[in-house]
Amino acid sequence: MKRFLDLTLSLVLFILTLPLLGLIALVIRVTMGSPVFFRHIRPGLCGRPFSLLKFRTMLTAYDDHGKLLPGRSRMTPLGRFLRSLSLDELPQLINVLRGDMSLVGPRPLLMEYLDLYSAEQKRRHEVRPGITGWAQVNGRNTLTWEERFSLDVWYVDHRSFGLDLKILWMTVVKVIRREGITTKEGNLAEHFSGSQKGGGE
Repeated sequence: MKRFLDLTLSLVLFILTLPLLGLIALVIRVTMGSPVFFRHIRPGLCGRPFSLLKFRTMLTAYDDHGKLLPGRSRMTPLGRFLRSLSLDELPQLINVLRGDMSLVGPRPLLMEYLDLYSAEQKRRHEVRPGITGWAQVNGRNTLTWEERFSLDVWYVDHRSFGLDLKILWMTVVKVIRREGITTKEGNLAEHFSGSQKGGGE
């Protein structure tokens, strides 16, 4: 049922949002140049890597020493707007259609985090990663890493068709209200450097 929901709903959403996808791609191309999409290798089901798709929200800018500037310095006004409405995530519908992701599941983070998780935190990879998830509708970037991972594992243990529908509805409400986006660093989440409870074990 979950895969059927993923395929059916993501295909409908992709078709319905095609004009919006085209418009966003055009504006990014005019204001930021190429590439329009941001591609990054992320861990999927069982930690297997896949290429995540997003709309580009940052410029490629370096300091005088050739080092890439922090994300907050490279974020464009358009990028902030796209992130505030989660529009930068729309290309991930393609990831869902490919089978890399699900509509609902733990968010795919960075490959480098895999070795930092505790045994319990690694259980978030027992399901496909999602465009939205239980942690996203229960605090999103306002949560600590430990709180997010705890919610991710809770979802793994309690996942159901009904829960997925509830999360999708809650996501729509959260996006409209723009809740849970801002952190003390702005609208970028802090880097995970390991759990205080032995994340590297």
